Amino acid sequence: MQQVRAKKSLGQHFLIDLDVAQRIAATVEDYKHLPVLEVGPGMGVLTQYLLAAGHDLKVVELDGESVDYLNANFPALEGRIIERDFLKLDLREACGTGDMVVIGNYPYNISSQIMFHVLDYKDQVKCCSGMFQREVAQRIAAGPGSKTYGIVSVLLQAWYDIEYLFTVDENVFDPPPKVKSGVIRLVRNNVKSLDCDERLFKSVVKTSFGQRRKTLRNSLRGMIPPESMPRLDEQYGEVFKRRPEQLGVDEFIELTNIIKNLQNKE
Repeated sequence: MQQVRAKKSLGQHFLIDLDVAQRIAATVEDYKHLPVLEVGPGMGVLTQYLLAAGHDLKVVELDGESVDYLNANFPALEGRIIERDFLKLDLREACGTGDMVVIGNYPYNISSQIMFHVLDYKDQVKCCSGMFQREVAQRIAAGPGSKTYGIVSVLLQAWYDIEYLFTVDENVFDPPPKVKSGVIRLVRNNVKSLDCDERLFKSVVKTSFGQRRKTLRNSLRGMIPPESMPRLDEQYGEVFKRRPEQLGVDEFIELTNIIKNLQNKE
């Protein structure tokens, strides 16, 4: 069967380096006891190594041409190809309600959205691994104080231990992207719930980084009752003089509790 034509609208850049594919597959070798869902398998360059390693594998692929290719070339995937948009996929419906692993060479144009979709299933996805545009991979793994540290860093690191594994050059893809790629692995930590209002936590993080050059006092003032501002300056002034990239996950939790307390007292 003919090769699949890469479609710009789907952000497709097919990995052609087998050594890189094998290294990515190896990032989940400790999870052979869990079902694995591969996102965007394309022509199966990563898929072949996941199957060879003995994983209980399903794949989700939106591109009909790729689905035809996989059906023709990977008989082991019979009944295991989900022709859907991953961002609209109920992972419990696809893989059951137990623990699972997500892996892929993720489309660069929706990679952050993919991570937020994984986060919706954080109690089920015990490991998420794969390849992203390098800048996105670095942002996800970045710690406080880094220029790339931001919303996705904090929200994912609240629930996952994240490791940047290696960089991949442009010339191992067809067609080659204009940027380098990075492979990372997220492993679910032991946090069962955040010690704060989790909805407010998300809002605080997003609002803070929405104006990341401002101090927290200025960027978050819309979330604080005006009559509480004098007390804020008196009791928590040092915290609110900082900028969002200076705070770790625990400090954002503390900040959320301060704001919640101020809101409740007014």
